[in-house]
Amino acid sequence: MLRILSLLAALVSVTACTTPNKGGASPEEVSRAIFRHDGPPKLTLYTMLNNDTGAGAHSSILINGSQRVAFDPAGSFRKEGIVSHDDVVYGMTPYMVDVYTRFHARKTYHVVVQELEVSPQVAEMALQKALAYGPVSQAQCAYATSDLLSQLPGFGDIGRTYFPKRLIDDFAAKGATIQRLYEYDDDDKTKVLRNFVPEDYAAMKRAGG
Repeated sequence: MLRILSLLAALVSVTACTTPNKGGASPEEVSRAIFRHDGPPKLTLYTMLNNDTGAGAHSSILINGSQRVAFDPAGSFRKEGIVSHDDVVYGMTPYMVDVYTRFHARKTYHVVVQELEVSPQVAEMALQKALAYGPVSQAQCAYATSDLLSQLPGFGDIGRTYFPKRLIDDFAAKGATIQRLYEYDDDDKTKVLRNFVPEDYAAMKRAGG
């Protein structure tokens, strides 16, 4: 009974990953949005934490393999001009990564950013698993993210969990660096999306930024 109550509490606390995403961009749109970053193969874990309670609200992962995408399970980073299919957001240029990060940071939540360089093989496996994962149900963002990670070589000891804060600890144990982003905008994250201009994004993508 205690385990069930703990699980229910976790699901209630994960208020940010409540947007089931199914379908989305066409294969042609996805192909046009592909962005390849010349940095090292890398996994970047994002965790959104409540500033008052410390509770985890959302987990997602940025994958830099043969292309750079965000696996954003049941996330709400969606708008016309942002190319996504199911729970994968494509075209993660530096500009888009900045928009994505700031979208989640506001006066009520901050973002924990953990970066870990991996082999090209691991990064590509993570990418392919994200592309094949399919739509994630509500309140299962941490579970889906930890499930994906746990299937990678060298990450088998990461436990599948509904608790974003537990995933922070498991990923840190792999040697990931950690930063925290605090912003104090109004508690309306949609303002960041309203300021997102697809034309500006397209121009920056053509310039490689």
